[in-house]
Amino acid sequence: MSQRKYWRSVIVLGLVFAVIYTLISIIFEYGNFAFEQYYKDHIANNTVKYVIGQIGAALFYGLIVSYGQFRAKEKREKNSN
Repeated sequence: MSQRKYWRSVIVLGLVFAVIYTLISIIFEYGNFAFEQYYKDHIANNTVKYVIGQIGAALFYGLIVSYGQFRAKEKREKNSN
């Protein structure tokens, strides 16, 4: 896997994780999709902290999952030879 593909995978998986995690958090916390209330409670007063936290968590998740995919592909290729 090339470096470019790896980092693209990290970013895409991380962003998808962040969006899904946020949606699930909203639904579990408020019982429905109350984005306006979630924004007031979590984002409005700490926007920078929230964004940095979400980006950090997303990249961390993306790194873990992408590395796992890379290792699995590497093992499959090694076993097929």
